[in-house]
Amino acid sequence: MQATAYTYDPETRSGSVLLDDGTPLEFGADAFDAGGLRLLRPGQRVRIEVTGAGERRVVTFLTLQTL
Repeated sequence: MQATAYTYDPETRSGSVLLDDGTPLEFGADAFDAGGLRLLRPGQRVRIEVTGAGERRVVTFLTLQTL
């Protein structure tokens, strides 16, 4: 699934993304570390993997979207 980086805190390595429909999803350090990223800037396109549904969706993997 694709999304856009919305917030990122380098101290906690956590933040949030916006899905293409505007729905925000938060991610923790575990999801950030799983993707091997070192930095994330708001506005960057990312690829995410989620588990759960509805209000219980959790981002489990986050990496940059490449063409």
